[in-house]
Amino acid sequence: MASYLWRKYADYVYTKWERMILWNMVEPYSRPKSFTPLVTIYVAAFYTGVIGSAITEQLYKEKFWEEHPGQAVPLMKPKFYGGPWRVQQGEVPATQ
Repeated sequence: MASYLWRKYADYVYTKWERMILWNMVEPYSRPKSFTPLVTIYVAAFYTGVIGSAITEQLYKEKFWEEHPGQAVPLMKPKFYGGPWRVQQGEVPATQ
């Protein structure tokens, strides 16, 4: 039984080595991997963020208008940036 297992293992290792040599020879001639799935994911993530931020800003405006009807809505402070930021034209929201 042990010799049978050793023989099977040797066959497996040998065929594994053969496959490795074969694919190493063929690999330079194979087609390059496509970037299409990666680009698609990045584009989808970007537009998801854009739509999400637009929805968030609209909800912010509606909430402000409910509490202060007829007033101009101040700029919304960034949610995920806690560092210093300045606004070129307009007012900076009060710090909380």
